[in-house]
Amino acid sequence: MKRLLLALCLLLGAAATHADEQIFYQPLNVDANLSQAQWQRIWQDSARQGVHTVIVQWTAYGDSDFGGADGWLARSLKQAQAQGLKLVLGLYMDPAYYQRINELDSAGLATYWQTQLGQSLARQQKLRKDWKLPVSGWYLPMELDDLHFLALDRRQRLQRQLKDFSGKLDAPLHISVFNVGKLAPQVNGQWLGELANAGIQVWWQDGAGTGRLPPLIRNGYANALPCSIGIVREAFRQVSAAGQPFRAEPMPPQTSSPGCHPTSVFSLRYRPWGKVILDNQHKGKVGDVQNH
Repeated sequence: MKRLLLALCLLLGAAATHADEQIFYQPLNVDANLSQAQWQRIWQDSARQGVHTVIVQWTAYGDSDFGGADGWLARSLKQAQAQGLKLVLGLYMDPAYYQRINELDSAGLATYWQTQLGQSLARQQKLRKDWKLPVSGWYLPMELDDLHFLALDRRQRLQRQLKDFSGKLDAPLHISVFNVGKLAPQVNGQWLGELANAGIQVWWQDGAGTGRLPPLIRNGYANALPCSIGIVREAFRQVSAAGQPFRAEPMPPQTSSPGCHPTSVFSLRYRPWGKVILDNQHKGKVGDVQNH
């Protein structure tokens, strides 16, 4: 009996460790086709699966604000909040972000970032004024990587900009990062640790879904992360080739022990209880939007 109880405790502990406690949701315009009843079920199921926080990747993407304060996204998120889920709201995303950072030199990149941060600050103020949702944090959709921020001066300037930006917010700033193998793991860990020390919640994407780096190298990056850095467990498998529009299939996230790190899962539409979102997307023949 004691062995049975011990095995049960270990099983329950493992399940709790790997629950989708924080989950990303990446809004697409096609998601407006889902009914409010469907959204209610999605958020109910999310809560049942152990989710306590939803990180909404953006609330404005280019010219789209998903219906605004009275639109489908705002109504859906109010339902999520009614289920007891906390919200980290994404700010403004420039659809040309990755193209622009490819083109710009260091001075141009700093100017561009400042402009985008200004748009996100305006977005945050609008969300506070019009959407009137309780917010646990703000997510900046512009992802960082160790290719475009390989140079030390770029990383230092970015850190100053982000620290200044986060100081203007009324809740913690969240941002995510991925690696392409340019920075050494220890240097990468130090960089992200400095961002975290500036009061920013940094999320490191584990890269299991994109498969850009071999597992051994990915694990090297993960092992060099300070405990304050969150790990995003990718619940998809990329099926599109390089240069093609991003497409992916659902895949269970890796269940390796998260250790001392906060964890989250990307993303809701790839989880079993979010399948209705993905099915609706495919019915509308809309491709996935995956930033990197």
